[in-house]
This record gives sequence, C-alpha cells and structure tokens, in this order.
Amino acid sequence: QVQLVESGGGLVQAGGSLRLSCAASGRTSISYAMGWFRQAPGKEREFVAAINWSGGSTYYADSVKGRFTISRDNAKNTVYLQMNSLKPEDTAIYYCAARTTYYSITNYGLYDYWGQGTQVTVSS
Repeated sequence: QVQLVESGGGLVQAGGSLRLSCAASGRTSISYAMGWFRQAPGKEREFVAAINWSGGSTYYADSVKGRFTISRDNAKNTVYLQMNSLKPEDTAIYYCAARTTYYSITNYGLYDYWGQGTQVTVSS
C-alpha cells in the first residue's frame, strides 16, 4: 500500500503561481509513475500531467502545457506540480495518483493509489 498526501493548494489571482506537493509513504520501494488529475464542480476528473519513475519522461494535457511543470524528488518520495500563469478555469480539486506502469497515462482508471486532493481556486 502507498499513501499519498497532497499539499500546496489555495486561493490565487489569475496570472499567479502555486506549487503542489504530493508526499508518498508506505511501500515506496516500488517504482511508481505519478500523475496529477483535477476535478472541477460538475465535471469529470481530467488528466493534468504525469511523470515516470526516473523523471526522464513527462506528459501534459494540452490545456496546461507550457504553464505547468511536473517533477519528482525520489529521495524525498515527493512529486511536485509547479503551476504558473494560472487561469480561472484551472480552479479544481487537484489529486495525485500512483501506478506501477507508464502507459495510457491519461486514463485515471489505471492508477492504483490516490491522494485526498487539494483545492486550487483561481480568482479573476
């Protein structure tokens, strides 16, 4: 089992920045790929970004490409999502997730572990 805890959410004005963190604990000896997803009220959960175990491969949703950066520090068992140039449409609960494989990474149904989420609100 792996436990994931997100932090770093909050309220920010449009154009501002936030950095989300996702700390993993438990069975962290296994190599996990990590993903960030988000869910706005009344909408389905959507893929934001993913990173493989080594950090050498990343992938982004078109809506955040060039504004968000996913990274990881395996020594700290932590994954980050740096969010710049935030827009009101980025407002959502952001979740991190872990899985042992790195294919079909946009499919939230293939992730094994999930955090509880952190709220990000961007005001206009």
